[in-house]
Amino acid sequence: MSQQYGYYHSVETFGTVDGRGIRYVLFLAGCSLGCKFCHNPDTWVRGEKTITAEQIMADIKKYRRYYEASGGGITLSGGEPLLQPEFVRSVFSSCREAGIHTTLDTAGNVPEANLTGALAHTDAVLFSVKAVDPEKHRWLTGADNRRILANLNKAAMSVPVIVRYVIIPGITNDREDMKALAELVATLPGKVSVELLPYHTFGRKKWAQLGRAYLLDGVPDAGPQDMVRAQTFLEEYDVKVLYETKAG
Repeated sequence: MSQQYGYYHSVETFGTVDGRGIRYVLFLAGCSLGCKFCHNPDTWVRGEKTITAEQIMADIKKYRRYYEASGGGITLSGGEPLLQPEFVRSVFSSCREAGIHTTLDTAGNVPEANLTGALAHTDAVLFSVKAVDPEKHRWLTGADNRRILANLNKAAMSVPVIVRYVIIPGITNDREDMKALAELVATLPGKVSVELLPYHTFGRKKWAQLGRAYLLDGVPDAGPQDMVRAQTFLEEYDVKVLYETKAG
């Protein structure tokens, strides 16, 4: 087992929203995007906190019965985990040897080689698509999305993929946005579903603590009606949507 260090932000030992079942979620530090709606801008900078694959495996052992009983495992998230590709491969290969389900949570704005090396040891991918329209994507994130979409296609050729898409009222949720997302999903190999996530402003305090101006000031949180509307649009195009509407 490699002694490769990874730079990380935090650990969640009983995660329930970043992949199937109960999961050990390691949030790695550093990001290659600058999303205006990010609720964890404190993960953008690498910092000095480090962890090894050995430490992670020892930590997982404490809770492994819960992960196995729920069909869970480990998720590497961020920030952007694929900015540390050697560490991702080290952790996931160790987990594969131990029979632990692995999920990669990525936004895909990395060289293709970073993704390819990780996929060999990955059971599932949560792939964040910020916007399909290239101009809107650049405005939201500061980056072009051509490489991202190419990496999404690469991931979908290899493992089960869930596309994660944040519904931002008035920005990413009109009919044209939904149509573009549905058409993108239709081009991907394999069966790809979409998880709709509601935009919220919980991270505004973190932006203030970091001395940054919150860039979507005045944009409201996505409400149930926004989520139902987006889900309905996508289902019109036969996209499998994982967002569940709740009565009341």
